[in-house]
Order: sequence, then structure tokens, then C-alpha cells
Amino acid sequence: MRSLHTFLVALLAIPATSKYIVPGGRWHDTNGSVINAHGAGITFDQKSGRFWWFGEYKTEDHPEGGGVSVYSSDNLSTWTSGGMALAPIEGHPYISPENVIQRPKVAYSAETDDYHMWWHADNSTYGLLLQGHAVSDTINGPYTFVDAVAPLGNWSQDFGMFTDYKDGRSYALYSNGDSANGRDVYISSINSNLTALEKPIYRFPKFDLEAPTILQTDKSYWALMSHKTGYRPNNVVAFRADSLIGPWSQPFIVAPLNTRTFNSQSTFTLQISGTKKTTHLYIGDQWDSNSVWDSRYIWLPIQIDEEKKTLSLDWYDVYDLNVKTGEWTPIKGKSYSAKNAKTKGDAYKQEANFATDDVILTGIYGNDSTVTFENVEGDGKPQWVSFYYQTGGTPDRIGGSWQLRRVSSVIVNGDPSTTQTLYQRDTHKGIILSTPLQLTLKKGKKNTISVGGLYNGFDYKGADLDRIVVYPAEE
Repeated sequence: MRSLHTFLVALLAIPATSKYIVPGGRWHDTNGSVINAHGAGITFDQKSGRFWWFGEYKTEDHPEGGGVSVYSSDNLSTWTSGGMALAPIEGHPYISPENVIQRPKVAYSAETDDYHMWWHADNSTYGLLLQGHAVSDTINGPYTFVDAVAPLGNWSQDFGMFTDYKDGRSYALYSNGDSANGRDVYISSINSNLTALEKPIYRFPKFDLEAPTILQTDKSYWALMSHKTGYRPNNVVAFRADSLIGPWSQPFIVAPLNTRTFNSQSTFTLQISGTKKTTHLYIGDQWDSNSVWDSRYIWLPIQIDEEKKTLSLDWYDVYDLNVKTGEWTPIKGKSYSAKNAKTKGDAYKQEANFATDDVILTGIYGNDSTVTFENVEGDGKPQWVSFYYQTGGTPDRIGGSWQLRRVSSVIVNGDPSTTQTLYQRDTHKGIILSTPLQLTLKKGKKNTISVGGLYNGFDYKGADLDRIVVYPAEE
């Protein structure tokens, strides 16, 4: 058996451009580097006509104080790195590598013709609970630190920002701590030049939520927030109101129960106003507490029914979004069921009434006990393959430990040089989720994909597999 630490990953040809959005995938920029921008905020800039993605730059040495990175795109799927928009400064009281720089958001001030970045600014013990502010003449930066303040004399944790398209006013969204005197979420107006908060206009009392974001339709305002479970996923909830000042509805869960919002936490919502349709995207983080710096991104179209006053998220492995028209299309793939896979060693097929064909593959413990999907059709170039699985781990028992991933090896056509690592976050028992890998399959129908277990810090167990879905290569 090979451990995760000794595991050799093949160097694959990474496409310079991407057409599809693949939630949970390992996304690369146009240089081929993995995109590193967590707790994101995305700003569409009228001057450049591009989307700008600001996020926490996380490294293993500095998972919280790595600064703010920036990427730009004209289609939301192909991203070009702009480097560091806000770089950490050694010894600085608020933006040193030892500080917390989280959830950056950027907005444009027409009054002063400049760009303002706000974020949750803190120390390593989360004892400051401040909001940081920086400014730049250009959207890509670099941004110059201005100050870190207690908003209107209050505490501030997770930070969000919302700009109302009806009047152009911007608002700060923030939770105000975990103490008995906190546990509220505020909407506070920001002044016209985006340099300071003015006043609270609404307070969500004692729901004990965080990670707030707001989206707007012609009829409603919708606020999405996460429960406070650290870097463990939970059921994101939403509120609805006719006005920002309320009254707001009771919170309701936005994704299928027990999926824990597809193992993600909210950070932002993005509106794409196209020529044919307006689409809202849920922007979330699929945190990995074992290696926060290597967490993935979950972006999904939001479904809104104004008459029923509902908002929901559905899962799509791969979809194509046209930012000009606002239309999006799920990509169809070809499924290969566990029922037809071959098992080796201690791996075996087991009855599961919640699974495809009522069969699931289990016992994938180490590379001596593997499962193989045969006669897989490939395009002869890199294409996305989603692995549908369940773990049924221990987070739902009293005193249970939460293991955020199972780890498996994936080998194409029996060639060790193709080996990749598949990270599978915990699922509730009987709940099947998916995680994607980009594999290069030979053209034709004679490919094999084999899966074995790798060491995850506890054991060599890979997740139970329901099926794989192979998607066509991007044109």
C-alpha cells in the first residue's frame, strides 16, 4: 500500500483555457497553477468589462494571513492571475502573515473613482474582531492598507458586501462574534465613497450564523448564511424580504437535507444580467480542515421561485455558463454503474437501496483492494470524470470525530504514471455526493479506471462508490 505522503501524482497537461464550470474540481489559471482565492468576492468592473475574483491566498505555513490574491476573467471559467492584490507585511499590526485576512470584498466608488477592499481583520486568536479597509486606483491593485476598525463600535467576524443595483448603495454584512452578547448578523450601510460604515439598517438576532451574502431580484432580497461549525460544512440557510430593512422571513435550508450544502459554506452570490436571462450563482468554499489551503470551490446556479418564495440549489457536475446571455446549460455525461465494475481483493458489491442499480462498491481499503470500471469511452484528451460516493463516517454520532475526507488513488488503463489522488469529503449515511477529477482517456471505448484506498491520516479506506460519470472533453 502507498501512503498519501509517498504517493506520486502524474503531471498532466493542464488546458490553458476552460469552458465549463466544474464545482469541486481542481481549477487552474491560464498559467496552469491551481487557483488560490478562498472566501471569495467577485466584482464585475465596468471599466475593464471583466470579472475580478478576490480571495484569501492560503499556504500551509500561513493558512489565514497569506494576503489577498486576484484573478480576472471575461467568462467566469477561464481565469488569469493578477498576483497579490493585498500582500501581507511582516510585523504589520493587521496584515502580517500572522494575522487573519478573511473574506475580502471589493466595490467601486464613483464618487472618488477608486476601488475599496474590505475584509475580516483579526489576530490568530480571533481577539480583535475588526474590519480591514484598503484602497486602490485600479481594480487589480495593489491595494494600500488604510485601517482596521470595529464597525460602529461593534465586533465583526465573517464579512460580506452587497451593492443594491437599484440605487448603487453598498452595505456591509457581518456576524458580531460568538459570545453570549454576540451571535447576531448585521446589515449596515456604507457611505457613498465606501470609506466607512454609516449605520445598521437591520439585525438578524441570535440565529448564531455567519458567512452572510445577499442577492437581489426585481421583487425580493435573499440573504444566505452558514451555521457556525468552523471548517466543517453544514446546512446553509436563506432568508427572504421585500426590503433590506425587513421584515425578513424565518431561515430555511437551501440544499437537499443531509448534503450539508454539498459540503460547502457560503461566501458570495453573483448576479449575471444577460441579454436573455438573469442568473444568480452561489459562490461557496468546500473547506478541507486537514489542508485549508487546498480547499475547493463550489459554484452553482441558484433557483428562485418568487411566487412560492423559495430559493434552492441543485447539484450539477459540469455546466456551461454564457455570461453574455445569462443562460447556463448542464453538460451531459455517460454513467458507469457500480453493478458492472470489477472488484479485487477485499472490495465487494453490496446491496444499497439508495444507490444506482441498488448496488454500491465498498471495502476499497488500500491499493490491494480495488474496483475497476471497464469499457469506458474516452475522447483522447483531458476530460472531467465525477466519482459518486458515500462515506457514512462518524460525524453523526455522539462524540464522533469528523474526518473531512477519504482518500483514494485513481489509475487510468493500469498505467501508474496516470495516478491521481481523489479526495472524498464525508457524507451522511445513504447520501451520495460526487467529486471530480480531470483524466486523460484514450480515444475509444477500451479505457479502464481503477480506484484504490490511500492513507488519510487514520486508515487506508477509500469511500464507497456508486458510479462514475464521464463528461466530454471541452471543445
